[in-house]
Amino acid sequence: MTETEELVNEYSSDVHRVERDGKTIFLVGTAHVSQESVNLVEKVIIGESPDRVCIELDEQRYQAMTKKDQWQALDLKTVIKNKQLSTLLVSILMASYQKRLGGKLGVTPGAELLAAAQTANRENIPISLCDRDVRITLRRAWKSTSLFKKTYLLSSLLASVFDTEDIDEKQLEEMKKKDVLAGLMDEMGQSFPDLKRVLIDERDIYLAEKIKQAPGDKIVAVVGAGHVAGILSYLEKDNNNTLDEITTIPPVSKSWKILGWTIPIMIIGSIVAIGFMKGISVAGANLLYWVLANGIPAAIGSLLALAHPATTIGAFTAAPLTSLTPVIGAGYVTAFIQVMTRPPVVREFESVGEDIATFRGWWQNKLLRVFLVFIFTGLGSFIGTWVGGYEIFSNLFG
Repeated sequence: MTETEELVNEYSSDVHRVERDGKTIFLVGTAHVSQESVNLVEKVIIGESPDRVCIELDEQRYQAMTKKDQWQALDLKTVIKNKQLSTLLVSILMASYQKRLGGKLGVTPGAELLAAAQTANRENIPISLCDRDVRITLRRAWKSTSLFKKTYLLSSLLASVFDTEDIDEKQLEEMKKKDVLAGLMDEMGQSFPDLKRVLIDERDIYLAEKIKQAPGDKIVAVVGAGHVAGILSYLEKDNNNTLDEITTIPPVSKSWKILGWTIPIMIIGSIVAIGFMKGISVAGANLLYWVLANGIPAAIGSLLALAHPATTIGAFTAAPLTSLTPVIGAGYVTAFIQVMTRPPVVREFESVGEDIATFRGWWQNKLLRVFLVFIFTGLGSFIGTWVGGYEIFSNLFG
């Protein structure tokens, strides 16, 4: 069947109509911090009375929007065990950035997506959550970037969160006309091509396939404006065979696994060699140096984060051991201890979006302090590994 696409002028230039395999799809492009988008979504759904409404949300984000007690279901201990603290921090930073813009525009971020669900429910129209699981998206994005670019990305997000520059009326009007995060990703596309591929391009494919698979002959699909061009393109193609690939978290490559074990083996091997060549006492002195070189910086990092005393003791104890294995880092061990000794309360989960924008908030909010513990002790252990390793290799070959 011939595929056609036309602009639906009676609604807005943000609404596109696509005929595909017997389905009529109304693709509504929205800005996630725009009241105009909220009104447009309601108007199209009521006006068209579709068989189904597709929304750019996954189950995780949908529950977060619709349930007041969303934070109570978050198990930080499980997040840490699954090594997802980094992706959780990025998620909070992005949400805080969008929430701050939404506050200036007078609308809750994602209000148009929630309005789509609420309007569909009022009209007794089934909904489909068509976005990829946000946890898969963030973990694929995190794994797609190098350590240097991870650091650059986090610093860019932090800078945007702490930015207090006022937005003038002209800028506000522009923001109402576009998807803010998609615009941000477009600007970062040249610096982070792999990140843009995961956050935008792969989701365009996923959204397009899920919209095509949605039951019914008439579909209204509500998505961020930044996804419209990609979805329109992918609606014309069959990418169903790529869904398994883009919903899988890639494993750590064998080369990285080998590299991860190389330094620990070299450290342990060097201490053993020193024992044979220069005596047990010299080997013991080097081992003690390794313990102190790792433990002290990690403990200092814990102190800088104002961590619980048990966390600081844990940092000193764990760092010399975790530096000898790529399986887990000192940051994850100390973060887990911090959660056990000073668990965040619900109020701090709910206020994290505001607290993250102030330096004081990072130390006052117990959730954010867990991140500080994770970052500072991990950095201390990293420094200690290189200092201790340099000293041991020098003694071996010196």
